[in-house]
Amino acid sequence: MLVKDCKGKCWLVHFLLLQIFWDVVLCQLHYIIPEESKHGTFVGRIGQDLGLQMSEINSRMLRIVSRDEKQYFQVNLQNGILFVKEIIDREEICPDMPVCVISLQVIVDNPVQMYRVDVEIEDINDNYPVFFANEYIVTISESRLPGSRFSLEGAVDADVGTNSVTNYELSTNDYFILEFTKYIQQIRTLELVLKKPLDREKISFHNLTLIAFDGGKPKLSGTTQLLITVEDANDNTPTFDQPFYQCRVMENAPIGTFVYKLNATDQDQGKNGEISYDFSKLVPEQVRKIFSLNKNTGEITVKGEVDFETRNMYEIQIDATDNGESPLVGYCKVLITIVDVNDNPPELIVTSLSVPVPEDAPQGTTVAIISVHDKDSGENGKINCYISEPRTFKIIPAFAGDFSLTVDAPLDRETKSEYEVVITAKDEGSPVLSVSKTIKVEISDVNDNAPGFLESVNTIFLKENNPPGSHIYTVSASDPDINQNSFITYSLSESTVSGVPLSSFISINPENGNLFALLSFDHEQLTYFQCEVKATDAGLPPLSSYLTLHIFIVDINDNAPYFSPLSSVSEFTEIKSLKSAHAGSLVTKITAVDLDSGYNAWISYEFKKPFASLPFQISQKTGEIRLTRSFMESDVYEFRLVVVAQDHGEPSMSTMMPIIISLVDSEEDLKVDHQNSNEKEGEFTDANVYLVIAICSISSVFLITLIAFTVLRWQKYRDEVNELKESYKVCSNTVGSWIYSQQSQYKLYLNSLQRNDLIVFTPNCPQSSENERNSNEPGKEAKSSLQVRL
Repeated sequence: MLVKDCKGKCWLVHFLLLQIFWDVVLCQLHYIIPEESKHGTFVGRIGQDLGLQMSEINSRMLRIVSRDEKQYFQVNLQNGILFVKEIIDREEICPDMPVCVISLQVIVDNPVQMYRVDVEIEDINDNYPVFFANEYIVTISESRLPGSRFSLEGAVDADVGTNSVTNYELSTNDYFILEFTKYIQQIRTLELVLKKPLDREKISFHNLTLIAFDGGKPKLSGTTQLLITVEDANDNTPTFDQPFYQCRVMENAPIGTFVYKLNATDQDQGKNGEISYDFSKLVPEQVRKIFSLNKNTGEITVKGEVDFETRNMYEIQIDATDNGESPLVGYCKVLITIVDVNDNPPELIVTSLSVPVPEDAPQGTTVAIISVHDKDSGENGKINCYISEPRTFKIIPAFAGDFSLTVDAPLDRETKSEYEVVITAKDEGSPVLSVSKTIKVEISDVNDNAPGFLESVNTIFLKENNPPGSHIYTVSASDPDINQNSFITYSLSESTVSGVPLSSFISINPENGNLFALLSFDHEQLTYFQCEVKATDAGLPPLSSYLTLHIFIVDINDNAPYFSPLSSVSEFTEIKSLKSAHAGSLVTKITAVDLDSGYNAWISYEFKKPFASLPFQISQKTGEIRLTRSFMESDVYEFRLVVVAQDHGEPSMSTMMPIIISLVDSEEDLKVDHQNSNEKEGEFTDANVYLVIAICSISSVFLITLIAFTVLRWQKYRDEVNELKESYKVCSNTVGSWIYSQQSQYKLYLNSLQRNDLIVFTPNCPQSSENERNSNEPGKEAKSSLQVRL
């Protein structure tokens, strides 16, 4: 009857066995070794079986990771052999488990790969069957009929399978035999069966030896003594309504939760029919702490903590004992299945972390290997894993319970140098439980950014006459990279200025970008040049960028005005005027030029120590000398005057020219004087006209270039700068070379003039009547004078 009932419930047992062997099927390698193997015992050629070359085993840092606290195995990195590191006691690590498997995680680097290896610990027959007592006292009423059965407490064996208890034997006797039933290859019940009626008067005591054998090789055995007393007493045994009960209880059920109610009956009456329930002596103390049994009602309730992860099934033997003078005991088995609830969050372990990650790492690069595990089962144990940075990284399932964190988007250290990736593992139970772990992923720099200037073009204004070696400018570039990739050096690109290497004019400090002038610049010789600064980082390969500098030499007032001689140089410059000239008549025009430019070349004229009685006045702007009144009889025939030409520079510079104005009576004398003057002017014009035109053309091109580069900075001064540049700059460049040859002679005359007031005369400079009516603006006057000279 018991065997038939077991066959009807074999599906549950098969299901449990399938779960046990499921992980074995999923592994990549499976080795089997016997327990108690000594240190160094060969397990398998793991390197060869995983397809690794011998040279790769050490170079790729093959290592094993076990979930257990102890490391039972070790790999020889020279030959790739897996061997036993510590002696394994199967009964210690896998109690009550039909199959004992230690799962290993094998990891190799460069690239990171992961394998799963299961080592099955094979049971050896190293434990004897043991009875709970050396002797058992059994009382049997003589009224018991042949065929009566008496349950015995069987022996236990820590081994499993065929190494556990497989057979019992009873010492030879005439009254009793043993019967036992097997369930899933294990002896579940052991009964002493009465062969023939007992006669207490003949034999009142039987001493039998009970021997338990296991199925190992060699067989091991254990013994106990059965002390059987024959009495006249209660002759009916309490009987349960079924020999085997099945029930279910939820894990974490609160204390007092009802599990099942047993029902046993006894055909006797009175005390012999009163039944009390109790756990069999075979029930471990641990089970007694979890469940309680009401002796009177047979109700089983929860007493302690029910945990599916600790044990998911309990097989409990219950005794029903009557209260007769010779108590009789009935037996049954209760199979309590623990129903899993989702009470364990997933466990998350980062077993390998490869940081920092280069910012040029391609997509798919493995950053970390994550192992997750859930003690729950079924849907409660299914785990999904995801991360908080789905745009940058992604998580990929590898093997059962293992995931890889990989790069899923381009990385840029300059945008973000570190990521805090939150890895979350969630089960599919109800309610959902989860666990999170944060890992920091640092991004390492590569040289992917060239040094950069704030502007690609810049303008420098440098005053002339600077001391050689003076600092003129500092260039500065920045590089968003770090370390040597951001270390910048500066250099000048090879170029020439008017055929002369640029390195002859300026130099640069390669470390700080300071520019230095190697010589003293002269605005009158060089007004503009450009250079290109190169900034290069120290990365591999190095990257560079360029800055173009437009350098303008700014004029300072370092040249005094010079008078333009219209006749041969002599001690005096004589000018003749008609005695009959009226007030306002033009006597002559004094012209001076300045090699400087701008305000430094803007000249004003005046008489030195003028007398109030003089009939002349000079235009401060044009240099025209006119009569303020008509000549009188009392006037002298010669007037000695000194004309001072002064520029507007800071500080201003001036030059003096002595003249004598002589009065003539007729226009004949005046014409002769003008012819001489025109001849001298013609000499200058015929000899230098081509040179003047060429110089004016070059100066005009330069002015156009200068205006183009400075128009944005000097917008509010544009009109004034243009007029001054066109007038004074052109004038100085046009006639400067011709006047420069006369400079030494002028200085001699001026020095003598300051000592003894000698006077030099300059003939009148011809000009159109339209120029005589110039406005008061200095720029326009300068242009009028320029038109006359050209």
